[in-house]
Amino acid sequence: MSSALNIRREGELDFLSLGALVHRLDPGIVPFRKATECAIHVSGGEFNVAANLSDCFRMKTGIASAMVDYPIGDLIAERVRAMGVRPFYKHFEHDGVCGPNMATVYSDRGYGVRPPVVFYNRCNEAAGQLKPGDFDWKKILSGGVRWAHSGGIFAALSATTAEVAVEMMKAAKEAGAVTSFDLNFREKLWKISGGADKAVETIGRIVEHVDVLVGNEEDLQKGLGVEGPKVEDKSKSKLDPSAFVEMIGKVVKKYPQVKVVATTLREVHSTNRHSWSAVAWVNGKTHTAPTAELDVYDRVGGGDGFAAGLFYGLLSGESPEEAVKLGWAHGALLTTFPGDTTMATLEQVRAFAQGGSARIQR
Repeated sequence: MSSALNIRREGELDFLSLGALVHRLDPGIVPFRKATECAIHVSGGEFNVAANLSDCFRMKTGIASAMVDYPIGDLIAERVRAMGVRPFYKHFEHDGVCGPNMATVYSDRGYGVRPPVVFYNRCNEAAGQLKPGDFDWKKILSGGVRWAHSGGIFAALSATTAEVAVEMMKAAKEAGAVTSFDLNFREKLWKISGGADKAVETIGRIVEHVDVLVGNEEDLQKGLGVEGPKVEDKSKSKLDPSAFVEMIGKVVKKYPQVKVVATTLREVHSTNRHSWSAVAWVNGKTHTAPTAELDVYDRVGGGDGFAAGLFYGLLSGESPEEAVKLGWAHGALLTTFPGDTTMATLEQVRAFAQGGSARIQR
């Protein structure tokens, strides 16, 4: 039963995230070197989960983050408000020239045989300057927070951001919240933050305080330093959960307090055609979602969509099996919208989770 997580029944906030807020420039299917215009999406791996839980799943959520007082910050703050997420900001002033800045993510959509390309400008990013003591966790958590969340992207930004994550997880545990961490291993970010060994050491200190882990085989291997099958092994279907399940025993041996480990399973046939499933290990039992064939409009944010639906299911007292299905259904729907955060309704998610459409193969 998911009650083994000891989720408190009530709180001022159902869910609190700690992470960097970013804006993503999206020229659609046109690559950046030929782009003439872009859509702007507000994003952030940790924020996306809070936004999805608020906007689609009607939960009370918050985000602790850095905010720069300049027009890009204003744009981002407006979107945070629009998604119904309560902000807890450490404010920074912009000098008009060099920053500090709200980070920019550049990501075209790709098409067919051409994959999406993602790169960043995180130079002088305000979120990377966050350090322990910047947030009054006692005050933030004082009204009761049921679930606290952060992720590997935030932890990789600087030497101090990982310490903020440790500080938040400890405070959240003391305040009786369930804690979760999305490993979201990003090679490019860790390369400039000390490399592979530093990543395992840093993430390990956060995960000691975590109940729920989200991450695929590669995340578990590179983020936690847990041995597993060769990530590059091409012979196995990406939809086969056995390799992931095999690794969970090693994860729990290393971090015995972890009660849930979950990931999405995705076989990419082309940029716009994916087979999509998910698997979660909850208190010793494995639950696998069905497989759906997706026509993908914009794949960015699908994993955060899965996490949001899974967390909603567990927070709402659904069975673990149902929680996995809700995460899988919401993640699938999220790939049909532009941008990184949800445009789905709870009714649509429930309908799809029950086998609504899209030729589900059971």
